[in-house]
Amino acid sequence: MEPVQHLVQRLEQEGEKSVAFFRSLSEPDWDAQVYLSGSGWRVHDIFAHFTSAERGFHALLKDILAGGRGAPHGFDIDRFNEGEVGGMRAKSFEFLTQAFIEARAETIDLARLMSPEDLVRRGRHPWFGETEIGEMLKLIHRHNQLHQRDIRKALAAGVPLPTESTLPPRPSLPGGA
Repeated sequence: MEPVQHLVQRLEQEGEKSVAFFRSLSEPDWDAQVYLSGSGWRVHDIFAHFTSAERGFHALLKDILAGGRGAPHGFDIDRFNEGEVGGMRAKSFEFLTQAFIEARAETIDLARLMSPEDLVRRGRHPWFGETEIGEMLKLIHRHNQLHQRDIRKALAAGVPLPTESTLPPRPSLPGGA
């Protein structure tokens, strides 16, 4: 299977799994706090984050594909995520589900248009710094898997997790940037 087809397949499968996961939760689960860090995201906030992050990736990927550099230096991903999630807190489960499905479909459509050469184009990711588009596409579905793992842990323990365990530490950049 070609690398592009494999990434598209993973995005499709993991998108469906994410929707099924959130649909399987009870109404009280939606209000359960998952993290102590930041603004103390609840399950609902994480689903809002999925949609927001997915949409943000569209702009990032399109910029790099058009020859741009990706995320600007100094872009504060934590501030961006908090602002986006805060703006979606009042959205219903139905709204978030439909918005996520549409955002994932757009990601898949964008990936389908990519060539193998596009996957090795490099640009700046707001968390990992300079990396290939193929790695960014992998991160999209892995990111969701890891947040869902955290939700399961918090729900099973009945208490929020002290910190997000979703992403590996940021790579150290030259000059301490």
